[in-house]
Amino acid sequence: MKIKQGIILGAVLGLATSRMALAEPTALDLIKRGDDYVGIQSKDKVVQIYSDKSVASLQPNVWHVEYYDPSVLPRITQVKFEAGQETAVAHPMHPFTLPAKPEQILDLSKITVDSDRAAQIAAAQPLLKGLNLRYSKITLEKGDSVPEWKVELWSAKVSDPTKDANVGDVRVSATDGSIIQSNLHPGSAGGTE
Repeated sequence: MKIKQGIILGAVLGLATSRMALAEPTALDLIKRGDDYVGIQSKDKVVQIYSDKSVASLQPNVWHVEYYDPSVLPRITQVKFEAGQETAVAHPMHPFTLPAKPEQILDLSKITVDSDRAAQIAAAQPLLKGLNLRYSKITLEKGDSVPEWKVELWSAKVSDPTKDANVGDVRVSATDGSIIQSNLHPGSAGGTE
């Protein structure tokens, strides 16, 4: 009997471990991976993390981690990840944007809320109740007082579920998960456009 229970427990733990290994990495998981693709002068010196709009769920799987890099003109080295794998390292020039400054570097030791949790907090806002939320675009940046996640959300349109509508964004504290600002307009999901 004990052998059967041991085998069952082993199978359950094995399944749980394999499911965790298959899960998409979060934005904070990717910082350490990105450190392998930047110079020593940039390791852990993140100024911004942002995703592309997610495709099949609320959790994005294409991320851009931007590190402060004093050795290049835009002062940024960007590591792009797709499905957890590094796909590009670049020094992007953003038009009409000044080079990054050291004071823009995020204090990673203060960040306790990861991108997946920020998306859950944003999606749980009462104004969004009843909507079929489909996609998100998530950005971590330095806020006025704390690092913050900006979670932009899209929902299926009520009148035509094959189409989607931007229903606004929520800014979530990366230090404690509190709502900093909510700019939601769920009525845009009810339109017929």
